Amino acid sequence: MLRGSTTATVDGKGRLKIPTDFKSDLDRAYGQGLEFFVTSFDGKSVRVYPLPEWSKIEEKLDALPSTDVDKKRFLEWTNYYGRLARADAQGRVLIPAQLRESAEMHGEVAVLGYHKYLEVWNKERFREHLDSKPLTDEVLQNLSKSGI
Repeated sequence: MLRGSTTATVDGKGRLKIPTDFKSDLDRAYGQGLEFFVTSFDGKSVRVYPLPEWSKIEEKLDALPSTDVDKKRFLEWTNYYGRLARADAQGRVLIPAQLRESAEMHGEVAVLGYHKYLEVWNKERFREHLDSKPLTDEVLQNLSKSGI
């Protein structure tokens, strides 16, 4: 289970070094030598999915008709930004060039665990994102209806 957040660095070649705590969790859950699907839903942040988790999403997409417009739009975004990647010996994963540019992935970044995948943000952009979408009483009330 991937949870919490930490900072990491995207190097000059566009590689994200997966933080040690997350790497340990990933190794335990999926084994070493794991492949990833690196993509984005909006071009503002990077999603790093262990390939087994991304494959579950693809199975659900496969169940939809090829004419489904939401499926097509989702695949346009995720395929445009997406690439398969394998962590190198130092635990670094390459972020595709067009996604690095769009999401401003350089230097120090915020890496957040979303249970089944990691989300990576430019630190300044993520702070702006948090400020623009606060955790309000209404959100907390909605979650409490689900027992959270």
